[in-house]
Amino acid sequence: MTRPGGTWQNWARTESVRPQLVEYPTTIEAVRRSARSAGARGRALKAVGAGHSFTGIAAAPGTLLDLSDLSGVVAVDRERGRVRLLAGTRLHRIPALLAPHRLAMANLGDIDRQTIAGALSTGTHGTGLGHGGLATQVVGATLVTADGELLTVDDENEPDLLPAVALGLGALGILVDVTLQCVPAFALGAQEQPEPLDAVVDDLDARVRGVDHFEFYWFPHTTVALTKTNTRMPTDAPTAPLSPLSRMLDERIVGNGVHQLVCSAGRLAPPLVPAINRLSARVWGDRRFSDASHRVFTTQRSVRFREMEYAVPLDELASAFREVRDLVDASGWRIEFPIEVRVAPADDRWLSTAYARDSGYIAVHRYWRADHRAYFAAVEEIMRAHAGRPHWGKLHTLDAAALRERYPRFDDFLTLRDRLDPTRMFRNAYLDRVLGA
Repeated sequence: MTRPGGTWQNWARTESVRPQLVEYPTTIEAVRRSARSAGARGRALKAVGAGHSFTGIAAAPGTLLDLSDLSGVVAVDRERGRVRLLAGTRLHRIPALLAPHRLAMANLGDIDRQTIAGALSTGTHGTGLGHGGLATQVVGATLVTADGELLTVDDENEPDLLPAVALGLGALGILVDVTLQCVPAFALGAQEQPEPLDAVVDDLDARVRGVDHFEFYWFPHTTVALTKTNTRMPTDAPTAPLSPLSRMLDERIVGNGVHQLVCSAGRLAPPLVPAINRLSARVWGDRRFSDASHRVFTTQRSVRFREMEYAVPLDELASAFREVRDLVDASGWRIEFPIEVRVAPADDRWLSTAYARDSGYIAVHRYWRADHRAYFAAVEEIMRAHAGRPHWGKLHTLDAAALRERYPRFDDFLTLRDRLDPTRMFRNAYLDRVLGA
């Protein structure tokens, strides 16, 4: 389906563009036709997913491909636990698609509104040193290249390209399907509780190495860390899920409704923020439950915000966090959103923030109507001093020259880009900045 270009904007309202043309392909063949048509017209071509990136990575000034209708399961290899999905499949739909096969994704982030292609292409990750980012679960992929041809990358077809294609920033072609290495369905036991911040940070290395999945949140202007520890359980283990009422109270009313009021009040009266944050730290995240993995990993978030996240070497995570905390304490700013700290193991994906090093992540947020610029810039300076790598889908200011220093396979990726997209059909302003024009 083709429509005249309207204005596209992302969820965070940080990016908007008016494409020349919007197309809604329902088949892979339709994507190929779009690529050939764009090539014949010399027009840029970009696919968009759910618009959950904070950067302009999906902005499409030429032809925008909305892959919403390219969704669902293509094939299942029960013996090897592999599932092939169309690129527009939303993460929150995948558990139901895998359930009949008693399979699950090995790890997830805390938001599941993205498409699988968008999540992979931007380096989405969860937490836990035993389980890498989503791109590490990819064992096969199909791209539509700039000439409208199909490139299949898997165990038997150009396997050396998989570490690039699995996390390709949308720069190598249009990702139309992916094959995930799934695991037997499992449950998670969740323990969420407030703890003294200094004790958590002082013991951070032991904590992340001692459990399956660990993360914590810190509300600025408090001395409390909200810790989240998830322990993997067999799928047939007895579970104690949150009741529907309890989940609604925790996530919709406190986590979203109350937090929306907090953000609005903080914007109107910034001096109230420290007291509000101290109250939030007391009422959030003090619970124990167990449930199917996807219902523990993910949460519902409706409060609109802006985010920057950097990965630093794991052995520098605690010191980097302390510098951010000291910055906030000394700044006079009133920061209404918590800072999130997670971890991931080293992997082999060329543009992964965890490439070749165990990594710790520090994510800072601001309410979307608040001015984030000074805060993010100051935090970014700290992250850069710790050899930080920015999340590709979240706000940052680094360009190709700075990023080349941080990624040993950066030039190998550019060489592959030259091969697959020599005319730069898949370029946009963001990719020009981070990869070079």
